[in-house]
Amino acid sequence: MAKTFLSGLFGRKKPEEARTDEPAPAEAEAPPPATAPEKRGIFARLRDGLSKSSKKLSEGVASIFARRRLDDETLEELEDLLVSADLGVAAAARTTAALARDRFDKEVSEQEVKEALADVIAASLAPFEKPLVVDRARRPHVTLVAGVNGAGKTTTIGKLAAKFRAEGLSVMLAAGDTFRAAAIEQLQIWGERTGAPVVARAVGADAAGLAFDALKRAQAEGTDVLIIDTAGRLQNRRELMDELAKVVRVLRKLDPDAPHDSLLVLDATVGQNALNQVEVFREVAGVTGLVMTKLDGTAKGGVLVALADKFALPVHFIGVGEGVDDLQPFSARAFARALVGLDQDDETKGEAA
Repeated sequence: MAKTFLSGLFGRKKPEEARTDEPAPAEAEAPPPATAPEKRGIFARLRDGLSKSSKKLSEGVASIFARRRLDDETLEELEDLLVSADLGVAAAARTTAALARDRFDKEVSEQEVKEALADVIAASLAPFEKPLVVDRARRPHVTLVAGVNGAGKTTTIGKLAAKFRAEGLSVMLAAGDTFRAAAIEQLQIWGERTGAPVVARAVGADAAGLAFDALKRAQAEGTDVLIIDTAGRLQNRRELMDELAKVVRVLRKLDPDAPHDSLLVLDATVGQNALNQVEVFREVAGVTGLVMTKLDGTAKGGVLVALADKFALPVHFIGVGEGVDDLQPFSARAFARALVGLDQDDETKGEAA
């Protein structure tokens, strides 16, 4: 049922996200076409998407372990490789310590190193592999979506709306990115495609007031899920972060527990800068979970490991392409094996079925 529902949603290519805080006159386009070829399995798409990241790690491991013996020199080189691949110091140290404990001064193959690396990464990420759960007893379940310019917030919201609608939930969207006409139009297109009403105002309208009105309407109509878009904002723009905090305060006038989820959409291509983004947005918007997009366009996919180490926030979804099916629930083991360039094992085959 879900696949049938989703297959009819898309007509045109989505617009690019603007990377400024100023209104953009460009017209929004619709989401990806319905006539796209049938997708391959989840793991295959994930591995293809992470190919740039896995190539860097695979080539580095192959070079380091050409000598085949695990000694202090190879361990040091491996740790440097992992840090340079954005996994972070803590994950790099755990990996080399695990290898040293089991294989030090012994011959070790490239495959053994990759397997060990995948196991450590999967163990690090497993506690944060959590689905985004909608409380069906609460109407509406309010989800606030934030992030910096160009991270893919509006597109992510559209894909989430499609997923929730496919699950039989009623969805309302709030076009809280009042800086850009294109963002409002893009969300309205997603609303049309998914059958979700969109609460919108003119460009430049007060975002907090719009969020308040949207929640009030969703409560009155008994809507299951309200998803609120917000303007793209740089984490170092204090006035914009203050506006986001105001949105949260206003929502709580109608529902003291809102928003029930506060998602931060992160662009994987920014690498270690994502750490600073999480730090600031968590303070302002009370971030409860992460969505990592654009993993298919970067060699910095390992930053997800560093984020988990530092912030211990749930990772709900990862994006490895433009289509609605390319926003996938996060699987720690599948991600870890794809990141280091390994094939599926029995466990990930089950996840990708």
